[in-house]
Amino acid sequence: IEKPEVADYEEGRKLFFAPLIFIPPKPPADLAKIAENYWEQAEEQLGKLEASFSSVTKVYHELIPIGGKEGLGAMKELNSASYQFANTRLRKGAELQPFEDTHILTEFMDWSRCITIALQNQDVFNKIYEAYLEAQRKRNEHIAKQIAETLKENEVGLLLMREGHQIQFPSDIKIFYIAPPSLDEIKRWLRTRKATEETDTQANDKQSTHPES
Repeated sequence: IEKPEVADYEEGRKLFFAPLIFIPPKPPADLAKIAENYWEQAEEQLGKLEASFSSVTKVYHELIPIGGKEGLGAMKELNSASYQFANTRLRKGAELQPFEDTHILTEFMDWSRCITIALQNQDVFNKIYEAYLEAQRKRNEHIAKQIAETLKENEVGLLLMREGHQIQFPSDIKIFYIAPPSLDEIKRWLRTRKATEETDTQANDKQSTHPES
């Protein structure tokens, strides 16, 4: 992360965005190590940002619709690594804010599942995809509104959310992207695993179609 000129950003609201990563509960050893490095590097970068500007006062976490202790418990159950990362700030006085609207979130997740189903009719797929995009729009608008209404003047927020969210934040909020080197390592690991699985699937399909006599 490039160190910004502090004088250019002293005033106004700021949002430190740390990409949220999810790994299996019992990941392979190499992936577990990369993920551990990611959070350590993210902690280091976040600490530098806080030293340059101000400490985090509000925490926002994807998929968490409630704040306070109840929200903290939900975060711990969802992702123990991001929980530990965020809880470091919460113990220092930052507040966990409600982030999602439960109805909008579950609608978005259900339509997301629908578009992954192998459908035969293109018209049906188009309708489902339109509904998915509409749910995504409503979710993004709600999230942007939550941040706009709860992050006060000159406050600093920490956002934990997956990349590619397409949220349009208020123009007066300055976004600082936390990008540890291990983030690219995780992406490469996942691409390699996906390619391997696809190759194995193709090989199995070929074996099933042309079994040895």
